[in-house]
Amino acid sequence: MFQFLSRLYRNYALVVDRAPGRMENPGYSSGFDGLHHPSDDDDDEMVDIAGATLDFSTTDDVPPLSSGGYDEYSAGSSSSSRAAGMNGSGPTKLVDPLDDPLPGVGTYEDFNTIDWVREKSKDRDRHREITNKSRESTVALLHSVSDAFSGWLLMLLVGLMAGALAGGIDIAAHWMTDLKEGVCLIGFWFNHEHCCWTSNETTFQERDRCPQWKSWAELIAGTAQGPFAYIVNYLMYIFWALLFSFLAVTLVRAFAPYACGSGIPEIKTILSGFIIRGYLGKWTLIIKTITLVLAVSSGLSLGKEGPLVHVACCCANILCHLFTKYRKNEAKRREVLSAAAAVGVSVAFGAPIGGVLFSLEEVSYYFPLKTLWRSFFAALVAAFTLRSINPFGNSRLVLFYVEFHAPWHLVELAPFILLGIFGGLWGALFIKANIAWCRTRKTTRLGHYPVIEVLLVTAVTALIAFPNSYTRMSGAELISELFNDCSLLDSSQLCGYKQPVNTSETGVDNSLADRPAGAGLCTALWQLALALIFKMLITVITFGMKVPSGLFIPSMAVGAIAGRLLGVGMEQLAYYNHDWLIFRGWCSPGADCITPGLYAMVGAAACLGGVTRMTVSLVVIMFELTGGLEYIVPLMAATMTSKWVADAFGREGIYEAHIRLNGYPFLEPKEEFEHSSLAVDVMRPRRGDPALAVLTQDGMTVGEVETLVESTHYSGFPVVVSQESQRLVGFVLRRDLLISIDNARKRQDGIVSASLVVFTEHCPAQPPEAPPPLRLRGIMDLSPFTVTDHTPMDITVDIFRKLGLRQCLVTHNGRLLGIITKKDILKHMAQIANRDPDSILFN
Repeated sequence: MFQFLSRLYRNYALVVDRAPGRMENPGYSSGFDGLHHPSDDDDDEMVDIAGATLDFSTTDDVPPLSSGGYDEYSAGSSSSSRAAGMNGSGPTKLVDPLDDPLPGVGTYEDFNTIDWVREKSKDRDRHREITNKSRESTVALLHSVSDAFSGWLLMLLVGLMAGALAGGIDIAAHWMTDLKEGVCLIGFWFNHEHCCWTSNETTFQERDRCPQWKSWAELIAGTAQGPFAYIVNYLMYIFWALLFSFLAVTLVRAFAPYACGSGIPEIKTILSGFIIRGYLGKWTLIIKTITLVLAVSSGLSLGKEGPLVHVACCCANILCHLFTKYRKNEAKRREVLSAAAAVGVSVAFGAPIGGVLFSLEEVSYYFPLKTLWRSFFAALVAAFTLRSINPFGNSRLVLFYVEFHAPWHLVELAPFILLGIFGGLWGALFIKANIAWCRTRKTTRLGHYPVIEVLLVTAVTALIAFPNSYTRMSGAELISELFNDCSLLDSSQLCGYKQPVNTSETGVDNSLADRPAGAGLCTALWQLALALIFKMLITVITFGMKVPSGLFIPSMAVGAIAGRLLGVGMEQLAYYNHDWLIFRGWCSPGADCITPGLYAMVGAAACLGGVTRMTVSLVVIMFELTGGLEYIVPLMAATMTSKWVADAFGREGIYEAHIRLNGYPFLEPKEEFEHSSLAVDVMRPRRGDPALAVLTQDGMTVGEVETLVESTHYSGFPVVVSQESQRLVGFVLRRDLLISIDNARKRQDGIVSASLVVFTEHCPAQPPEAPPPLRLRGIMDLSPFTVTDHTPMDITVDIFRKLGLRQCLVTHNGRLLGIITKKDILKHMAQIANRDPDSILFN
């Protein structure tokens, strides 16, 4: 009976007024160059960092409460199994704070890291409670079933929404790209291909020309031939390119600065537990969808595939607000975002399996088996939705469907590996050059004029690209052209071979035997060589500008050009040297031995692998993308070679390099910690530093706690028995402390500055005239993660990675010595790598 009464006392001796309060956010500046759009009517994901009044009565995720700065001691708490409310006393009715926590307690500030352990514990408690209640009534059982089904329903909605948006983006981008060259007379909303579908006057030689489609020269000058017509088309091409890019950068800058770039580095950081409010909000989704179409249509050397991952994650984040268990739990929401990343690749390439593997290999930080199944389901729904829309008009889901008629031979592994070496060298060179350019943009006046930069790069791109047909066409069209296997009816310049004198040399199945290069092919090779140099240079400058910009298509285009050049070279070598040892026995005269399109496909995979360091997911994406299932071995050989060569110059891929450039607190799982330092070498305070700021369990007043909080900018405080003993009791968040004290002063009688703050179960004896104590044991993490001072740092780093910790306390024989945060680890690793430790901006 005594134990029962004791438990009852502990659970119900807390007084909480349920009325929500309002708190003022005095504001703080960010390190994102002001990348927040102030909007009074925006959702909880969009917050004006310059200062906002925050209403904790909403059921959405709570926007950041000012903590006076970014955390030094970590924004973190807690491995506690419950997010609890505040303790107190007063004349109001008794409630259980575990069932009715204060609004805002247990939530996170902007630019802080979530506590994975606490979030997973909260979800386990919620699931356990629902399961227990489901045995009590039919209504509770139905609630349990709906809760279990909600994840699959959410995945269905994410797949449908992302697939529909991707289909719309594809259709709009294709139409606006063709708008730069002309317009359809029977309907301006038709692109070039659709305009000529119904025409009976197209030919195999000029299948893209029909009377219904008019170039700008025909409309303005009345003629399609001659120097004047060429100049008119040239100027109109530049005009539309500048207009599209100007609209894109203006919309991004004015309404949603987070809509720029690829988005994958930030998605990786968010999935690791970091909070960037507004990055996945509705304004970002709307503006990114619109400006992605404009940026791709402008002819800049960028793709829409990377940004589509960002778009899909925005869809998932917005739809999460429809379901309580995802809206109120940051860890559960990140499981959905991991699946959304798979959806983004699925709709970008028509590769649902590759999308799941991409999320698993490249993006996700925490990927349980349940997320794998749901990612697969969501990618399937998205691919089906995209296929139903049929944006390419060819009834195919894949972007570059290929049918190669000749099998590859073992001897060809040598040139495939050579393409892998080229891809690795290009990847390493591109990363170093692009990061150097982006650092220049950030540290010089160039970064203050994003509109002028975008317009200048667009003008240069359009001026150089128009004269060359291979740079004038869009990246997807270029890659499709390079992957193409020449047939009898092909009019492409890349198929400009000399016609065979003897008709018996013509192969079967509408394919041709190896033939000598003709004048058309030689011209095409020169144009491709110039296009390769141009693409390599302009992509370095373009990626990272203040417009949506993906890297998949430009990287694949560089590799496809190099692969096609090498493939044609191998083809001509085999044609003129059939008697060489390497060709003897499998490449006889008149046979179709070498397939240049296959070399283009392998080269595309090699360069994309060199830039991103993807391996398994890249191979699967490539064979899903092209339908070339039998060419997995060449793709694997080139991809692994590319990764090995690129890793020799630096183990970071382009996304990890941009994460480090932006200073995001991201512990790369692929990076090994090889230094032999100990926890005591990394923890703070160091020798000569001020003593660790701590709270005592029952020896401080409300005024003393408020003075400590105001005089420091730490986001968490260890709780010890006393200043003398320094025996660790727990850890409490600054945010929870501020909310609890503020609520107690406003809602509870007798709480004043002289009130004692107590973190123990039972209050110590006090004089009769003393004000009532403020009991805050409910907001304290009673089991913070600790390591001893002699714990090796490689083990500590593994603990941070695998458990998603934000801070870890360091003890010696039970006495608190210091604290290690994720920021401390990142700074230590930067010092070891001879980098600037102050480049780590957030924690």
